[in-house]
Parts: sequence; structure tokens; C-alpha cells
Amino acid sequence: MRKKFISIIFLFVAFVSAVNAQQMQVRNPFIWADAPDPDIIRVGDYYYLVTTTMHLFPGAPIMRSTDLVHWETVSYLFDKITDTPRYDLEQGTVYGRGQWATSLRYHKGTFWALFVANDDPHKSMVFKTDDPAKGWKLHSRLPAYHDSSLFFDDDDRVYVFSGSGDIHLVELTQDLTAEKVGGIRKTLELKGKPAGLHEGSRVIKHDGMYYLLCISWPQTGRQEICYRSSNIEGPYESKVILKSDFGGFPYAGQGTIVNGKKGEWYGVIFQDRGGCGRVLTIEPCNWIDGWPMLGNLSDGKIPETMTLDGVDKRGGKSEYAVIEQDYQWNHNLIQSDVKILDGHLVNGNKWTRGAVKKLQLKTSKKTNSIFDARNTLTWRTWGPLCTDTVCIDASKMKDGDVAGLAALNGDTGFLSLRREGGSTYLIFSEENVALSDDTKAITKVDHKEIARVKIPASKLKNVRMVMNGDFNPGRDIATFSYSLDGKKWNAIGGDYKMRFDYRRLFMGSRYAFCYYSTKSCGGMVTVSLPK
Repeated sequence: MRKKFISIIFLFVAFVSAVNAQQMQVRNPFIWADAPDPDIIRVGDYYYLVTTTMHLFPGAPIMRSTDLVHWETVSYLFDKITDTPRYDLEQGTVYGRGQWATSLRYHKGTFWALFVANDDPHKSMVFKTDDPAKGWKLHSRLPAYHDSSLFFDDDDRVYVFSGSGDIHLVELTQDLTAEKVGGIRKTLELKGKPAGLHEGSRVIKHDGMYYLLCISWPQTGRQEICYRSSNIEGPYESKVILKSDFGGFPYAGQGTIVNGKKGEWYGVIFQDRGGCGRVLTIEPCNWIDGWPMLGNLSDGKIPETMTLDGVDKRGGKSEYAVIEQDYQWNHNLIQSDVKILDGHLVNGNKWTRGAVKKLQLKTSKKTNSIFDARNTLTWRTWGPLCTDTVCIDASKMKDGDVAGLAALNGDTGFLSLRREGGSTYLIFSEENVALSDDTKAITKVDHKEIARVKIPASKLKNVRMVMNGDFNPGRDIATFSYSLDGKKWNAIGGDYKMRFDYRRLFMGSRYAFCYYSTKSCGGMVTVSLPK
């Protein structure tokens, strides 16, 4: 009996050890989707990640994971921004502006987030919560801090590092409502700071030393540089901690480091990767001579794959990290023009894929293009390949109405239904927008029609559209097809080349469904969204 009992204990211990030892591989870029300006922290068992979504709402997604591979979006910092009518596509736009480079921190039971709203009145926003899954509250407005890093020191004093070119240090009041009168305010002395682009501050404290990570872009290509000092005011010495091309694309830079659950460290750095946008890489972080060196120990390069602890739930469907997909609106939503016919919001404001299944959209404002259309629903494309389908009931569209599926960017491929003079046509077009420098107002839209098919009135209730994305190196191609019966699919428009353009929308191409009126309002469509 005693031997049997010991055997059971041995088997139990072996089972627990096997579970604890489970590992999985993830391939870089581990988040192959547009997710720029990352900040990541670990609190207990959870990693929390925030990225930039600019003119999309709700904005500043907060993603959570226990293993860096399986991610869920638990909340957004805000539903809308109302600082200027441009967030409503009035008197201009906020394309490429809005929320930039959020800093995420945890201090004594409270999560904090700081970012600059990069348009008038150019103020930073501070949000707080005791649990990101329960939502966030706007805490204060502060001066504009470009690419900022919020930092709580061991003595509870609070600082912000920020800037482009020079990096500035300013002390805040401990309640984070203002800059501290008589507090520290200085431009840091950074020895060895290279010329060229220099921003993206992320600050940690490790073994009594202050570490400031920045992206720099000298003539030899972008890189991640680290500065360290035993005094928060400096002076700081420097070392390049990552200079690596990867996957057929040149170099990577801007991000941070995070400590794992077993004492290990990781770097999370983004890379410009063509039409898909700015994607995330993950690499080992090894402390060597007091410096957080990123990449393989052998050559300092971003690894093709990383081995991470955890239970793999991907079921062989992906080699990359998986993210719960949410929908976001292009600029602020007109809530009264959108009705959920099938499904529900999650946690009150999350338009989560699979939860929101079917929408009814009507128009209350006349517009001229997809770029100034209100209530355009968007979601990420992802690599290396992606495909999504929508089904549209266009039977209640009015003359001059347009509805369809797009690869949305400054250069947009657009498959749309257009009501013209009592007839409805399916048109594939290329749309190109020009924006003013000051208010990002739309100054010109070039419309180039590539293909046109007349759709019988009897077929307008179930028009299916599919967009496929190919983001393999050298591709960045979107292709479109349509079906009027759900069985026979017809390609239309040929290959559409997706492009990343930092001068206009400043993000990767996104799936977008839009509906707008060019002549008179009051029309209506319903759309069944991807499953």
C-alpha cells in the first residue's frame, strides 16, 4: 500500500513538472500586425501591452497575456477624444495624429497610462485604473510630452522622460496632476548620442541604475540605443543594444524590455514592414556588463523564433502570437447611426470580433469619399496571409450611396457597391488622398476606377465581398472577390499594392467597411461581419 501511495505521488509530481515545463515556439515578427510604439509591463502573472492607434476609436488598446503568445484585448483607454472637431472629421481630420506612444506603468496597486493627444490643444492625457479589465478613468491633462515614459522612483517621486532629439526630464506632483513647482526640469546629458532621429523613450530601473531606451536613426540605419546612469539627472553613458535587420526588411527600433516570471528578460521592438505597418518582434534580453543587450547572444540579431514558457493553445493554426481581434472606428463614432442587429459589445465599449456579428448603418451626413465617411469600421490586417469576408444587404441604399470593403490607407483599394441613377454597380477602384499639413484636411481625392459590374436588383440583399492580404516579403498585395450567391466567387480588380505611408494615415493597411451618402442622407445597409 505504501509503495502504491509513493507511486501515485511520484506520478503526480512528474505530471506537475511536465505541465510547468511546457514550452512553445513563436516566430518573429511575433505580432505580425500594425502595433507601433509598444510599451509592455508585467504585473504578477499578466503581461500588459499597449500600442498606438492614433485616429481610431475606441483608442489605445490594452492587451493582456500570461505567456506573450496568447493575447486578449481587455480594454481601451478611451472611447473618444473631443478636443477638436477634427476628431469628428469636421474642419479637417486627425489622420496620423490622435493618440501616440502611450507609456504604461504600475505603481502601488494602480495602473497608469500617459500619452500625448497629438493635435490641438496638444495636451497629454493621464489615465488610471486599479484593474485594466474594468476600464480606465481620465485622471489629468498635462503639457505635451512627445514619446514619453512615465517613471515612478523608489521614493515615490514621479517623472516624465520625453522628447525628440534631446530628451527632457520633468518631475510631476505625486498625484500626477501637474508639473511639480521647484521640481527637477532639465535636458539630459546623453554621452554618445548619435545624430538623426532620436525618440521613443522607455525608462526602467534595474539594480539601482536608471536605463533610458530610445530609437536612433543615424545614417547607418535605425537602432535601439540605451543610456544608463546611477543618478536620474545624469549624466548618462550610452551603448547600442540592438542593430539588426530582420526578415528581408532593414533594421528595427523603438520599444522596451520586460522582465519575465522566472528572472528572464525580453525585448519587444517594432519594425517597419511595408503594407502591414509596424509589427512587433520579440528577442532575448541578456544583461551583459550591466547593459540590456537585445538579440541572439551569438550575433546580436533578432531571432527567427523564440521559445517561451506556456501551454500552446494555437492548435497548429499559427506560428505567431494570436491577438483577439477588435473593431475600431475611423475617427469618432456617430452612435445614433449604428445599430447592432446581432451580437453585443463586450465590457460596454469593446467591438469584439465574434461578439459583434451584424450591424445596421444609416447615414446622417453627406460625404465625398471613404476618407471623410463617418462610421467606417476598421480592423487589423495581419501577416503573412489574411482573409476576411463581409456580406452586405444593399437593398435600401439611396441614389449616390456607396458601401463596401477596403484595404484602407492613404492609398486605398476599394471594392464598393454604388447606386447610380436607379442602378447598382460593383466597382473596384483605387483611392488616393491628399491632406493639408496643418489641419490634415482632405484637399484632394483621386478616384481611379479599375473594374465595374452591374448588379441585378434581385441580388442586392446578399452581396459578399472578400479581401485577401499577402504580406510575405516582396508582396504586400490585396486581392478582392465577390459573390452574389455565396457559392461562385469572382475575382475583380487584380492585384492591389498596399503601402505604408507615414506622411498621411501613418499606419498599416486595415480592413475597412464603410457606408456613405454623396447626394442625400437616410439610406441604410446591413453588414454581416467576419466570424
